[in-house]
Amino acid sequence: MINILVSEIVDYFYAFLLPFVRISAFTLAAPIFSLNAFNVRFRIIVATALTVLAVELIEFNSQSLSIDSLIMLVLVQAFLGLFSGFVLQIISGAVTVGGQAISNSMGLGMANLIDPTLGNVPVISQFLVILSTLIFIVADGHLVLIQILMQSFTTFPVDRTFSLNIIYDLFIEWTPLLFVGGLVLALPVIISVLLVNAGLGMITRSAPALNIISVGFPAIMLAGVIIILIALPGIVQRIDSFWREGFNTLGNFFGGL
Repeated sequence: MINILVSEIVDYFYAFLLPFVRISAFTLAAPIFSLNAFNVRFRIIVATALTVLAVELIEFNSQSLSIDSLIMLVLVQAFLGLFSGFVLQIISGAVTVGGQAISNSMGLGMANLIDPTLGNVPVISQFLVILSTLIFIVADGHLVLIQILMQSFTTFPVDRTFSLNIIYDLFIEWTPLLFVGGLVLALPVIISVLLVNAGLGMITRSAPALNIISVGFPAIMLAGVIIILIALPGIVQRIDSFWREGFNTLGNFFGGL
């Protein structure tokens, strides 16, 4: 018969609770794990499995904690997990912004689809988000995220609080990628489509009888699709660099991986 003291069960419960909160919050916000295709049961299974691995890395003494301190630590773990996932969601947001800019330049701004994670986004954004997800998987991003998450328990132990200044600095440094990254991603296509528009304007001036409404829009959309196909290797390379930069930023934040 195995004798297990109640105090040991309580200690293990608290040692399991805090990392479970951080990992669960991370799976709610991180790319791939936050998709609606992964239901709540799957997320609970993933969070539980990762927590069992993380418990071995944690030294935690619950006897010196009061209820107020425990509640504060739970909130800190939830905030840290959500923030970690939010840092990488900025990359998905940058890809969506770039796709919206391309769609508007091609005249596809009204052709919106429902994205369960981002709401109403144009078809080009849908395509780029799917492409970004595939790049994330090919780059073993899910494994890198798990490695960074495990490293976070060494850099930020579950029984300690930390200053929000480091979060603020990283937030200020990383958030502009949402707009700058989208602009960099879409700028080559936008400039090319602008040149096509300029050419159509010159044709209209030379042939005023030409109906630019019936000819211009199909021509711009066709030219935009061809330009995107030509620029696709560069877009893939740029999205890959965004993901790698995000991994490096999050890895350095959690201990220089």
